[in-house]
Amino acid sequence: MDYLVVFLVLVVFLQTRITNLRRAVICLASQSLIIACACFWLGLSHGGGMHAMLPGLLTLAVKVIFIPGAVWNLVGKLTNEREILSESNVNYSTMAAALFLVLGYAIVERLLPGSVGRDIVAASILMIMTGLSLMVLRKRAIIQIVGLITLENGIYLLGLLMTEGLPLVVELGVFLDVLIAVVVLVILTSRMRLSFMTTDTSVMKKLKG
Repeated sequence: MDYLVVFLVLVVFLQTRITNLRRAVICLASQSLIIACACFWLGLSHGGGMHAMLPGLLTLAVKVIFIPGAVWNLVGKLTNEREILSESNVNYSTMAAALFLVLGYAIVERLLPGSVGRDIVAASILMIMTGLSLMVLRKRAIIQIVGLITLENGIYLLGLLMTEGLPLVVELGVFLDVLIAVVVLVILTSRMRLSFMTTDTSVMKKLKG
């Protein structure tokens, strides 16, 4: 599990450096794949069985295949597959992610000293804060969708650790909510592309009366 956490942190840091939309989708799929592996690891540690393996299967189907596939298809319809950011903005994003990681460990040491899952909790906090920053600071709708899934993955991983496996009804509800939200966002982004010939959300300011 420690190796999964290390890979997860590396992927999240890589997300803050990426401006190419296709690479951002690949990072999102990789991140979700690591979460699926964590679900399988948790299921096997509790004896396996269909119920224990179902979260990993749902994560693979929804977050590794369907959602990245839908976003990848949308990116393929764009003429500009890059987000224009200065080098300083990218560096600030990476520095903020490093600060979030330090903050995560500080919170864990403060509230759960000596906890076995301290690395997972810190990584979850990193994902939540980084996903939130991507949604707020980035202008391209594709990157904001990536930020939303990153935020949700962090919350989901934290819930898996705290409850040692969420109830099946809760898991199905979470995946359904995320699936509906992403489908709506993909549709809205596609309509914005047709209307404004871009997915830069800053153009929405033109709609102000």
